[in-house]
Amino acid sequence: MSLPAGAVKRVTERAAFRRPLQIIVFLFGLSGIGARAQELLRLEASLDAMGTTFTVALYGEERDRLENAADAAFAEVRRLERMLSNYRPSSEWSRVNREAADHPVRVSRELFELLSACQDYSRASEGAFDITVGPLMKVWGFYRGTGRLPAREEIAAAAAKVGYGKLVLDAENQTVRFTEPGVEIDPGGIGKGYAVDRVVAILRDNGIRAALVSASGSSIYGLGAPPGEPQGWEVRIRHPKDETQTVETLRLRDQSLSTSGSYEKFFVAEGKTYSHIMDPRTGYPAAGMLSVSVLAARTLDSEAWTKPFFILGRQWAARHRPKDLRVFLCEDTAELQCAWLP
Repeated sequence: MSLPAGAVKRVTERAAFRRPLQIIVFLFGLSGIGARAQELLRLEASLDAMGTTFTVALYGEERDRLENAADAAFAEVRRLERMLSNYRPSSEWSRVNREAADHPVRVSRELFELLSACQDYSRASEGAFDITVGPLMKVWGFYRGTGRLPAREEIAAAAAKVGYGKLVLDAENQTVRFTEPGVEIDPGGIGKGYAVDRVVAILRDNGIRAALVSASGSSIYGLGAPPGEPQGWEVRIRHPKDETQTVETLRLRDQSLSTSGSYEKFFVAEGKTYSHIMDPRTGYPAAGMLSVSVLAARTLDSEAWTKPFFILGRQWAARHRPKDLRVFLCEDTAELQCAWLP
C-alpha cells in the first residue's frame, strides 16, 4: 500500500516465530523483573521522507514506549529533511546552494560537521566521493528524473563546476562558501546514512534495545538483536541482476550495512547502461561494478564509502579501505563475481 508523503504506517503485534501451520508467541525473561517473564511486542512503522522510505521494526515490553519511540524517531527524520533536502527551497542545504557562491553562509553546527565529514571522505577517497557532484547529477537527468544522455559539451561544462576543493569551510566562523558560481552540493551520497544513525540514537534515548532501521533497504542498522537471535538481525544482499535472489546473508548487531548498486537508478542509451553512481573526476557514471556493500559501525561511514569503492574498484578498495570496514563487491564480469574483500 502506498502512503502519502509524511504519512506513518504502524503495525504492532506480539513477537513471534513463524512456523508451518503455527505461531509461537515468544516469551523473554527480562533482567530486573525477577523470575516473571514478560511478553515482547513488535512494532513496525514506515515513513516516506527525504526521497526514500524509512522503516523501523522495534521490540519491547510496552506498546506506548514503542509507539512513542517510533514517533520521536520519525520526527527526527522530518527535522533532517527540513535541514538536508535539496528539493525544499527552505532547507538549510538549499540556502547554501543558493547563496554560497555570493558570500560565506553561516550554517548550524550540525550541518557544518556533516559537511566537514564529507570533505574528509573526499580527501580519503582521492575525490571519488564528492558532494559537489550536483551539476553532474542534473545534467545527466538524475535530479528529479531517471536519467538522460547529455552531449559531451554539457558534461564538460557541468564537470568544470565539480570538485570538493571548490567547497570552502571556515571552522572559526562556521561558514560555507563556494569558490565560483555554479557549484552545487548534493546530499544523495550521505543523507540517508546520517538519518539512519540519528534514528538509532533517538531509539536508544527512548529505551529501545532491539530495532532494525532501514532507509529503502540500501542503508540499514541493526540495534541489539531480535528475540531468539543473539547474533543479530538477519539481512540479505540481493543479487544485482535478479532481485529475487540473494548473494550473501549476514547478521547485524550494533552495525550498519549500506549497498550501492547500478540497478538502483539507471537508463539505457545507444545500447549502453548508465547508472546514477557518478564519478565526479570524469563526469561520467561509474562502470565496472554492479554493487558494493559496506559493513561499518556507523551508517554514515557505510553509506559514504560504497561510492568510492564502486567507482575505484576492488584493487583500490583492498589497498585503501579503512581497517574497521568490511566490503562486499559484485563485479560486472562475464560471470557474476561477488565476494568479501579479504
